[in-house]
Amino acid sequence: MASKRREGEHPSVTLFRQYLRIRTVQPEPDYGAAVAFLEERACQLGLGCQKVEVAAGRVVTVLTWPGTNPRLSSLLLNSHTDVVPVFKEHWSHDPFEAFKDADGYIYGRGAQDMKCVSIQYLEAVRRLKAEGHHFPRTIHMTFVPDEEIGGHRGMELFVKRPEFQALRAGFALDEGLANPTDAFTVFYSERSPWWVQVTSTGKPGHGSRFIEDTAAEKLHKVVSSILAFREKERQRLQSDPQLKQGAVTSVNLTKLEGGVAYNVVPATMSASFDFRVAPDVDLKAFEEQLQGWCQAAGEGVTFEFAQKWTEPRVTSTDDSDPWWAAFSGVCKDMNLTLEPEIFPAATDSRYLRAVGVPALGFSPMNHTPVLLHDHDERLHEAVFLHGIDIYTRLLPALASVPTLPSES
Repeated sequence: MASKRREGEHPSVTLFRQYLRIRTVQPEPDYGAAVAFLEERACQLGLGCQKVEVAAGRVVTVLTWPGTNPRLSSLLLNSHTDVVPVFKEHWSHDPFEAFKDADGYIYGRGAQDMKCVSIQYLEAVRRLKAEGHHFPRTIHMTFVPDEEIGGHRGMELFVKRPEFQALRAGFALDEGLANPTDAFTVFYSERSPWWVQVTSTGKPGHGSRFIEDTAAEKLHKVVSSILAFREKERQRLQSDPQLKQGAVTSVNLTKLEGGVAYNVVPATMSASFDFRVAPDVDLKAFEEQLQGWCQAAGEGVTFEFAQKWTEPRVTSTDDSDPWWAAFSGVCKDMNLTLEPEIFPAATDSRYLRAVGVPALGFSPMNHTPVLLHDHDERLHEAVFLHGIDIYTRLLPALASVPTLPSES
């Protein structure tokens, strides 16, 4: 077994492993321990610390490094504190031990998603403060709950509160994904999650009869239409090497429900789908397409939304944009190859963009397989430490973006 603190281990790595051991795992995250950990970091770094309870037991912790020009909008560094559940029997090491193997890989739930980024923010700020730096723009670090279950009792509520407005955020960084190549992925938009339940009603009866107009027949037609659309989008992605997954609309059939007995034809059956709608899709027309598939299947086929995001936003990656120019300029100076993409799933960035805060999703992990939500989620300590170096360069550039026309 590797010890919890190896002789000569970098203190930033030790702190990262300490944070990984806090069991903020859904569905019952230990948020109290995470908030206490963050309060301690604020005290050590001489940062302001505000706790905003957006729902019962759901606290957003805000650590603040004031800038020299309070008239300017601030830089927001966002990360979530919760992690997804684990299947411990499939892990090589305890997912909450933060085991580090002989090669330097750190195993733990949240190693990539996204406790690494939280500590990288903190350690970059630590370095910059220790070097005596001050920047025009205030830097806020927000640590939010419940992102992994949709952010409905986290960022979604926080952006509506006066405490968020008071941050005067002008630009945000949030989570991205690892990249197995030499490049770093940066996300400027997201697909819209639409969770749709299609319900079909029809004639019931005995399982031995050829009954017309059954719920199953009509549901089958809708399922077939949706899966045909899925195949069309899959082929579009495969046939164009320039397209990434986030640029097409995906859908998966995730639940089938209905029936009471083998010998009873049910009066109602339903199918649930997880759509991830690309940001350039006309959402009104797409909903009409859903309606059309249901109507074509026959009478008594309806659909409803369990989740429906209707405010896709795109953050500028044009060189004329001062925020992008600062971000990409640092990466160019550090010889980092950037691959701008649309995030294929959903993060809290969507709530920030929807209230007018441009946001980039960026987790500086190259030469790293994408293992978020997977067994044996891990990150190499060298990649983790290089990420701190990157933020140590990014934060000064972003917090020193000159006064914008809207701020003058």
